[in-house]
Amino acid sequence: MSQHGNGAVAVPVGAGGAGAGPAGRARGAGTQRGRRGPGGRRGTGIKGRQGMWGWLFVSPMVIVLGLFLLLPVGMALWVSLLHWDGQSNPFSGAADFVGVHNYTDLLTREGQDRKLFMTSVRNNLYYVLLVVPLQTALSLGLAIAVNSRRIKGKGFFRTVFYFPSVTSSIAISTVFLFLFQGSGAVNALLKWVGITGPKWFTDAHGLVWSLLGMLGIVDPDRPVPALAAHGFLGLSWWDWLSGPSIAMCTIIVLAVWTTSGTYMLIFLAALQDVPAELEEAALLDGASRWQSFRNVTLPALRPVLFLVVTLGLIGSWQVFDAVYVMSQGAPANTTLTPAFLSYTAGFQDADYGRAAAIAFILLAIILAMTVVQRVLLRDRDAAGTGTRGRFPRRRTS
Repeated sequence: MSQHGNGAVAVPVGAGGAGAGPAGRARGAGTQRGRRGPGGRRGTGIKGRQGMWGWLFVSPMVIVLGLFLLLPVGMALWVSLLHWDGQSNPFSGAADFVGVHNYTDLLTREGQDRKLFMTSVRNNLYYVLLVVPLQTALSLGLAIAVNSRRIKGKGFFRTVFYFPSVTSSIAISTVFLFLFQGSGAVNALLKWVGITGPKWFTDAHGLVWSLLGMLGIVDPDRPVPALAAHGFLGLSWWDWLSGPSIAMCTIIVLAVWTTSGTYMLIFLAALQDVPAELEEAALLDGASRWQSFRNVTLPALRPVLFLVVTLGLIGSWQVFDAVYVMSQGAPANTTLTPAFLSYTAGFQDADYGRAAAIAFILLAIILAMTVVQRVLLRDRDAAGTGTRGRFPRRRTS
């Protein structure tokens, strides 16, 4: 350190030498902190090598997905544009190229193909509207019950509730088929309490018109002329508004019973991640159990709720095995679904182009409904997530 005569202290000159000035320090800091190479670019060589190694590690899975997922999807899309009976190579030019003819037959052109497809969509739509809310509510209720601190033997109840989900769907469908026969256990139980059971797999009437017929409002065998004369997408409004058939209701019961256990475990894992302090704070603020669940627990479960509803939508639109075992689309096509219709078009009618077109329309329906429910379930509570001040204080005596 050097000192001038006027008492001012000079800047020390140390190990930095001439580079210890402001410019030198800036260059040193830039070199040490940023590790920039020529041209101001950060270590592109290291990142490039890391990216190369990353692609090398994931390349086996990418190749597998490409060969067994993306490539078959592309091939199916091409087949949907053909009239192909499965006897020749669809890529050799032997099959007739029909363009979007298969799609127009199903969506716009009047005919049996369109009527069958729209009937299957109607049946599956009622199936989705009943299965998804019921299985979501039941699985959430079971998860809350099992997660309660007051219940003992939680492991036993988890196993009991989850057991139907791991049982073969074909086996369960066969059991349900015997239970809901005309002389089965369900009708025997109903007869024991004085109720005549319906013909589960032979009654083609819709549930809505059957209930209104019991009240004497309409005759299920005589459609209302105003509803029968007008329609939408190839079906009359009488058909659209008929509701699920009795046979479809049995399949709905089976689906709710077999899938609720899986979703219960998903909700249970999410409930165990909700901090207990939040619920305790809500209770201290005067919230009831219902208010605490609605304003604290349910918002915390929103991402999981979106997951469960999405999985439920995808699974319910793809229902096949129960229909195949229990009804084969009968009675009168009231249990026909797009997945089963695609199967019959391809493997029974040998019209693989129409079968592939049904599959891609079903994919579009699933994607559209997923986007819609994503919009409906998006987080709207970003402005305020606290619990204090949201509950009325309880009066204490």
